[in-house]
Amino acid sequence: MSGFVARPARLPVAIRIGLRDLRGGLRGFGIFLACIALGVAAIAGVGSFARGLVEGLGREGRVILGADASFQIMHQELPPAVVTALAERGTVAVMAASRAMARGGATSTLVELKAVDPAGYPLVGTLATEPGGTTADLTGLRDGRHGVLVEPALLARLGLTPGDTLTLGDLTVEIRGVIRDEPDRLAFGVGFGPRLILSLDAFRQTGLIQPGSLIRWLYQLRLDDRIAGEAAIARVVAEMRERFPDAGFDVRTRMNASPQLATQVQRFSQFLTLVGLTALLVGGVGVANAVAGLVDRKRDDIATLKAVGATGGTVFAIMLTQIGGLALVGTAIGLAAGSALPWLVVALAGQIIPVPIEVGVYAGELAVAAGYGLLVALAFALWPLGRAHDIPVSALFRDTVEASSRWPRRRYILLTAGALAALVILSVATSFNPRLALGFMAGAAAIFVTLRLVGAGIMALARRLPRARRPGLRLAIANLHRPGALTPAVVLSLGLGLTLLAVIALVDASFRRQITEALPERAPSFFFADIPSGDVARFDSFIAERAPGAEIERVPMLRGRFVRLGGRPVEEIRARDEIAWALRGDRGITYATTVPRNSQVVEGDWWAPDYSGPPLVSFDERMGSGFGLKIGDEVTVNVLGRNITARIANFRRIQWDNLGINFIVVFSPNAFRGAPHTHLATLTYREQPPAAVEIALLQAVAGAFPAVATVRVKDALETVGAFAARIATGIRGASLVTLLASILVLAGALAAGHRARVYDAVILKTLGATRPMLIATYALEYALLGAVTALFGIAAGSVAAWAVTTQVMSIGFAFEPLAAAGIVVLAVTVTVGLGLIGTWRALGVRPAPVLRNM
Repeated sequence: MSGFVARPARLPVAIRIGLRDLRGGLRGFGIFLACIALGVAAIAGVGSFARGLVEGLGREGRVILGADASFQIMHQELPPAVVTALAERGTVAVMAASRAMARGGATSTLVELKAVDPAGYPLVGTLATEPGGTTADLTGLRDGRHGVLVEPALLARLGLTPGDTLTLGDLTVEIRGVIRDEPDRLAFGVGFGPRLILSLDAFRQTGLIQPGSLIRWLYQLRLDDRIAGEAAIARVVAEMRERFPDAGFDVRTRMNASPQLATQVQRFSQFLTLVGLTALLVGGVGVANAVAGLVDRKRDDIATLKAVGATGGTVFAIMLTQIGGLALVGTAIGLAAGSALPWLVVALAGQIIPVPIEVGVYAGELAVAAGYGLLVALAFALWPLGRAHDIPVSALFRDTVEASSRWPRRRYILLTAGALAALVILSVATSFNPRLALGFMAGAAAIFVTLRLVGAGIMALARRLPRARRPGLRLAIANLHRPGALTPAVVLSLGLGLTLLAVIALVDASFRRQITEALPERAPSFFFADIPSGDVARFDSFIAERAPGAEIERVPMLRGRFVRLGGRPVEEIRARDEIAWALRGDRGITYATTVPRNSQVVEGDWWAPDYSGPPLVSFDERMGSGFGLKIGDEVTVNVLGRNITARIANFRRIQWDNLGINFIVVFSPNAFRGAPHTHLATLTYREQPPAAVEIALLQAVAGAFPAVATVRVKDALETVGAFAARIATGIRGASLVTLLASILVLAGALAAGHRARVYDAVILKTLGATRPMLIATYALEYALLGAVTALFGIAAGSVAAWAVTTQVMSIGFAFEPLAAAGIVVLAVTVTVGLGLIGTWRALGVRPAPVLRNM
């Protein structure tokens, strides 16, 4: 036994043969690798970038929030006892946020006000200004006037420079500097006007603080750095809520400094991930084509293996080893490219991204991307590999043009189904919105099946068409349905990418038309907020005098947050993403004696105009259904620090798309009897006036009612439109990944049919066909295929875009003929171009070697 030497464990024969065969190189697998790498790179890159944003928000949460915890309340300041309790736990700085009209000379504009405690702002981070200086010096009294800091956009709108004065409400202030970097800007969200920072003392002297004014008061708390851990912050928040349960404040901590932004980042990244997954699924067709091509190229090798005793299962295992190895290589390339994407973005555009990004290699996101890549490769490879199992040796030793149409054995069908099921499970399990992911996978499966049916339908139609007189046209039509035709492969390869392209183009067109055309025709021209209750009659008369014939709609408005719905605390309610926003923070609420305009009671009854019983509330139908509410349930809201409980009397269906005044909840008038509040109004012209008329009215209102915040709807729409345009640009850029994958797959499909094209070219040239005639014939064939596929893509994309716009975005659907025409031209150009490139190679093959093997 002393001479015994242990032999190393050997891999199974099938794996050894498969790996050994790969030593010959990766020739012919470029498209296979590109399809897998492109999809994996897209998913890994988007996931890593989104994770970097979320991690950056978490890491910089203290700076973004400007504190360890922020206690916020609408309308009124916190009671002194609450402020004292906060001061016992750390350093407290008071802030206020509101909107107001800033007047400079004869011009006015809406600004986002931020009133700060000069001695304490900022608690965390640094306020960068030009010129530099302390907040106390730049906003304090100097020669009898308070100073303010403004964003450059405000100077441009009013035509002012530092040192000039402007008026806020009843107070004239001096512009002392320009804001260059505001540490807590993200925590305040996106506004409709430029930022203006002033001191709390100056804010109190403006006259803008009226009973019920829409002012958000913030009490920023910074704990001692030695104890400011997450546990300590959570303990302070719990203590304050327990000690002051009815104070009405909302709390945001540095751990969720900008929850809405983080949520939007996750949602947008999920959408882009689905785009990347679409590219990967399209690439899966390329994988199937490449595997079919592999089987075709390895016919002699497979024949030899079977002739010397290899079973079909062994052949399958050998080829699966090769495909698995190639999938690992493609996935590794994709992971490397995807993980590098955030670094590249930060290097090229880091200075203009307003959100902190924690760039790094995130194993979880990369693992998900790798899982997608390997599962797609497996799911699309099993079926063609399974077909190779039962090809007889006699067929393998003989050249054949017609591809086998037999289904693989049951085991391979079940394995394919299992891989697809695992892909769906992975998509749902890692999704921010599982329902969306499940719907996407179901839609993708439906489109795949439909594309196969479309391909079969084209072949059946071509087979039944009358015989054309022109030889070239007759041959082109025959090529569409002949044995081994490229029709199914081309339709499937190009159709999914074109469908996604059509969806994005039509949704974008619908949104732009909604912003630029549809809304201004029936939307109000102005919103007026914070109209003091005592000035309502004077305001109505003022508007009627300066805008005769225009329609004004005015309602009382308060701000409150939901506390309990149907007897359940809002913290325990798990609502769908599209309605969960209503449970976060303050919402606008109102009261009314009659059903509001643009609303229809669909369940229950409206209260009498003179109703004086227990408080009642009308609830939005969609929201109520999503929250599981029914008639008779109780709803509790906190308004002005008081909890108001009302019983649901009815549900309303609300028309949101005309920009009129609408509220999720409308209370009976007795619910807020005596509560201080302001009014919200809209002004709608019967015929759209010139811009000069609107601007003149805006300036007049700003001068006569300095406390009223006036929003010109066109300006707001331009802001929203510009923001949406940036998002649409990003989405269109991401969709190009899918289009590129479609082109790669199409090239692979055409390459897979190269051998059949060689046979066709040889036989036709032998029978007397010329090269120009064959090129024209093939060009016509590819043009027909591209056009029909594009028409299907437009049809399917239109249906999907209609569903997105009307059911998800709640806007009208607009079909864009130019976009549709562009998709058709693109499809025909790409199909004909790639097809002729492959055909040119086939036409150059000499007939003799081919004819000898027939």
